Amino acid sequence: MSGYELAAPLWLICTVLAILGSVYLLFAATLAWQLFDKPLPALACAPGVTILKPLCGTEPELEANLVTFCTQDYPGPVQIIFGVRELADPAVAIVAGLMAKFPGVTIELAVGGHAVGANRKVLNLITMMARCRQDVIVLSDSDIKVAPSYLRHVVAELGTPGVGLVTCLYRGAFAAGLCSRLAAMAINHHFLPNVLVGLKLGLARPCFGSTIALKRQTLDRIGGFSRFANQLADDYAIGFAVRQLGLRVAVPPLLVDHLCSEPTWGALLRHEARWARTIRIINPAGHAGSLVTHPLPFALAAAALGGFRASGLGIIALALVCRVLAPLHIERKRGSLGPSLWLTPVRDLLSFVIFLASFLPGGVTWRGQRYAVRPDGTLTPT
Repeated sequence: MSGYELAAPLWLICTVLAILGSVYLLFAATLAWQLFDKPLPALACAPGVTILKPLCGTEPELEANLVTFCTQDYPGPVQIIFGVRELADPAVAIVAGLMAKFPGVTIELAVGGHAVGANRKVLNLITMMARCRQDVIVLSDSDIKVAPSYLRHVVAELGTPGVGLVTCLYRGAFAAGLCSRLAAMAINHHFLPNVLVGLKLGLARPCFGSTIALKRQTLDRIGGFSRFANQLADDYAIGFAVRQLGLRVAVPPLLVDHLCSEPTWGALLRHEARWARTIRIINPAGHAGSLVTHPLPFALAAAALGGFRASGLGIIALALVCRVLAPLHIERKRGSLGPSLWLTPVRDLLSFVIFLASFLPGGVTWRGQRYAVRPDGTLTPT
C-alpha cells in the first residue's frame, strides 16, 4: 500500500472524528446554556443538617472554602463536623480558628478512628459519623466552595419524591500558577461538558464528592460508610448503592466551585492520571467512547495528512471555537473570566495524552500514598 493509499483513509477518519467532536461540543454548549434556565425547587421544610468535611493537611484557600459552609442561609439547625486522622494535622488549627470566628455555629472536630480500609477519606467519615446528630447528611470535599443558598437548594432537592441522594455539578476555579489553571480548565473544558451530555442522553449516572446529600436512614440502608472503605471511587459507589435501593440520584441545576491548586506538573499529572483511571474503571465503555470528545488532536492530524490546506486549518479553528463555547458561557454566568483561552490547545492535547495513558496498566497516587487498583475498583496500598 502506497503512502497516499494509507494517508487518504486516515485523513478521512481523522476529519470525521474532528467534525463529530466539534458537533458534540456544540451540543454540550447548548446544554450549558440551558442549565441556568431551570428553576431550583423551593424549600418546603428545613430539617436538621449535619455537614461532614473530611480534611487532610492544608491547601490553598482551605479556610475560605470552609467559611462558605459556616455562613449558610439555612433556617434549620446545622451541625458541621470536621474530621482529621491525627491531632497533629495542620488543618486542626484552621478548624480552631473557625470555631472562634463563628461561635454561633455548631462546629465539632473528630480525630482518629480505628476503622480498617485503604480509603483514608472514608475512614475519616466513619469516625465523624459517631458525632452526627441530624437526619440529613451532606458530605463535601475540602476543596469545594459554595454560595450561601447552597444548603437550601440541596435540601429542597432531597425532599423531592423518589430522590435518595443529591449531588452537584462543579466548575473549576484556580488558585495560582499555570498548573492550577490547566487543572481548572480540565473541569470546565472537558469534564463538565461531558457530564452535561451524558446526563442529557441518559449515559451518565454520576455521584460527585463535591456534594453527597442523603438522609441518615438511606445511609444506614446501604450499609454506612464502612461499606466503601476500600473503594477508589467512593462517591460513585455510594451513588450506585443508593440507586440499587430504587431511589434516584438527583443532579440539580446548581454549580459549586472546585478549587484547583496543583502546584507542579507532577502533581497535575498524578491527579489527572488518577481521575482518568478512575473513570475508566467505573465506566470502561463510556470512557473508551469519549475518544470522540477530543476533536483537536484529530483536526491537527487531518490537517497534517491533507498538507495543511485551508479546509484543514478551518477544521482546527472549528474544534477550538467549539471547545471554548461551554466554558465561556459558564464563566460569564458565574461572573468570572476563568483561565486564559490561549491555553486551550495545550489543555486539549494534554487531556488527549492522559486519555490514552489511562488505558496503560498501573496504580494511582492519592494524598501522597501509592495504591494498586483491582478490577472491581478497590484499593490496595503499595
